[in-house]
Amino acid sequence: MKKLRVSLIVAMVAAVLFVGCASWSKTQKGAAAGTAAGGAAGAVIGRTSGNTALGAIIGATVGGAAGAVIGNEMDKQAEEIKNTVPDARVERVGEGIVVEFSSNILFGFDQSNLSDEAKRNLDKLVQVLNSYNETDIEVQGHTDSRGAEAYNQNLSIQRAGTVSNYLSQQGISRERLTVKGFGENTPRYDNSSTEGRRLNRRVEFLITANEKMRAEAEEAAQ
Repeated sequence: MKKLRVSLIVAMVAAVLFVGCASWSKTQKGAAAGTAAGGAAGAVIGRTSGNTALGAIIGATVGGAAGAVIGNEMDKQAEEIKNTVPDARVERVGEGIVVEFSSNILFGFDQSNLSDEAKRNLDKLVQVLNSYNETDIEVQGHTDSRGAEAYNQNLSIQRAGTVSNYLSQQGISRERLTVKGFGENTPRYDNSSTEGRRLNRRVEFLITANEKMRAEAEEAAQ
């Protein structure tokens, strides 16, 4: 019975997010998803789909009118990141944002030290992150499937940690930052192709509302 209930919740949230009403904005879809299922369903979706970014962001969903307020702020921030950091892939998800950098933009082959180009790109991102300081940022490292699994896991952690440390050095509060490495375990692209492997070597930034932003959104929604 419990499994059936979870499955129904997952199906409901997935329908809202990926089908939904064609006329809805991403903000409305995020609010509806949170109202329908909340954080537990988001975590389930993240695990079953292999998309850790999706699961983590939906897991932080507030939902309802407050979620719509947060979503509106995230819309603005996502648009600013797109305009400021053209080398990044920016995606609005629920009440958060996923910013994805291909590893070849940030690192040399099989390395975890930042290139000069990487620092220039991250400096652009920092400008926006500092303008919206009521957000938390989870930095995720990912690799392709080539090489030993343990080695890839360690490399993903090192790369995410290097990026997080650089953001901190540029003025982002460490309290806002969380680091996670997933190695080769959560591919978003096809590891059987050269292009897919290149895209799987990536660093993702998951941007969500912090407690202060949530409280302000709740107050504004009343």
